[in-house]
Parts: sequence; C-alpha cells; structure tokens
Amino acid sequence: MSLASSIMVLNVKPTLRSNCDGRCRARSLFQHRKAKAAFGLNKDQVDTDNKASKAYLQPSHYITAPSMPLSTQIARVSDGLPLAQSVDDGKTETDLSEHKQQAKLIFRRITPSSEQRCSIESGKYTLHYLISPPPAMPSSVVYLTIAEKSYPRKLAFSYLDELSKEFERSYGNQVEQRTLRPYAFVSFDTFMQRTKRLYEDSRTAQSAASSNLDRLNEDLQDVTRIMTKNMEDLLWRGDSLDQMSTMSSSLRDESLKYRKAARQINIDALLRKWAPVGAVGFLFLFIIWVKFF
Repeated sequence: MSLASSIMVLNVKPTLRSNCDGRCRARSLFQHRKAKAAFGLNKDQVDTDNKASKAYLQPSHYITAPSMPLSTQIARVSDGLPLAQSVDDGKTETDLSEHKQQAKLIFRRITPSSEQRCSIESGKYTLHYLISPPPAMPSSVVYLTIAEKSYPRKLAFSYLDELSKEFERSYGNQVEQRTLRPYAFVSFDTFMQRTKRLYEDSRTAQSAASSNLDRLNEDLQDVTRIMTKNMEDLLWRGDSLDQMSTMSSSLRDESLKYRKAARQINIDALLRKWAPVGAVGFLFLFIIWVKFF
C-alpha cells in the first residue's frame, strides 16, 4: 500500500466510525496521530488527504446504472397466444403498462407477410420484435422487447436472436400444440433475465465494462435494413404490419432502381469525358497505319 493511500484509510476510519464508544474513538485518534508521526506529515498534509478522500466518496463519482431491454414478451404468431413474459419489478410494470398493451396490438396485427424484424417507436421507448421462424410457418414465434429509444438496435436484435435460439431449442416442438395455455413457458423468464443482464448498454461505464460491449458488437448482425415505424401510425392510421412490409419492399426496390440509374449516369459521364480523346487517338493511329503500312 502506498504512503498516500495509507494515510487516506486512516483518515476515513474515524469518520465512518462516528458511532463508536469513547474507547474506539480514542484508539482511532491515537492511531491517526501515530501515523502522522511515523510518516512525518504535518496537520495540513493530512487534512488535504482527508478532503480528497471525502470528495472521492461523493455520489457524483458513482457510475450511473446502464440501460438494458426493460421488458420482453413472447407469443405465437398464428393466433397471438402469449407463451412467456419477463417478470418485471413494480416500477417497470407501471411505467410500461401502456406499451405492453401496444405489444399485444402488434401481436394481433402480424400476418404471414409481415416484416421479420421491425422497430416501432412509441414515446421515449422503442418496441423491437423478431419473428422466428419466418411468419408464414405454423411454428413461428414473435419475440418482442421494450427498450429506451437510446438503446442500440444492434444490441436489441442480438438479444432477441439469443432468446429465439434458446426458446426454439427448448420448446420448439411444443409451439404448434393447440392445447397450450397462455404463458405455458413462464419458466423461460430465468433465461431472459440472465441474458438481459448481458446486454446492458455500458456507454456510461468505465473502460473495463465497455470492452465487453465491444466484444459483443463483433458478432452482431447488420440491422440497417430493419423497418422502423411509429406507433401513432399503427394506432391512428390503422397501418397493418403487412402494409409496413410492403412499404419496406417498395423502398428496397426504389433503392435498387436508383442505384442502377446512378451507375448508368456515371458510365455516360465517363463516355462524354473520354470519347473525344479516344476518337483523336484512334484517328492518329489510323493515319500512322495508312502512311507507313
């Protein structure tokens, strides 16, 4: 232990043990003075270390709690039957009650032609859902999580992908049973809670914690093509999720057309730029060939 840290510990001890009896306080004071004498420090030096140690212990130096997927629901695509749900604390349950109702609305509006991955913004939260296997299959299951809008989409969909793989491995052959009761796989919450903690957004943590996030991002899939929708459009304009899928496909088609048109424009520009030079060069070579051959 270094000299400064030794003095700091001795200075903090009397403060933290203010409720000791007189004998404890006397012993602490004796140790405090003995340390000063042993290291040759005067009162000002010790007081400076004491102030520094108190400042370090102020709440402003604590790391703020990282965000993560707040609540998760799993349902069968064919009829919207809820299969599992994360067990949330009282505050989360109250804050997200409206958004959980919106999740049920999303389950009812999913059709075989719906997007397999989609993010729906609602206030300060975003509802991310993943359908696996594809929605046209009888065993399709939708995995939906609610997260703060600032939470990275890559992490949200990687989290849902982890859930889908484990759920299919554990219960995939039971999903199609018509006799299933709501929340038949409630025990899956244990895996959801454990996985949720692994997908904390550690941007406010120290470098040691952020290294875990960097390692996680190496294996994340590209989600730039994920359809994003606003919940108000879904509620008030009545847009269904298959309409959203049609819009997404249309956007992709338009993007391909634009890319082809841009490529053709570049080719035409190159031809206009270099065609005269090529013509002059060809004429020069033709004259030389006629004259000397």
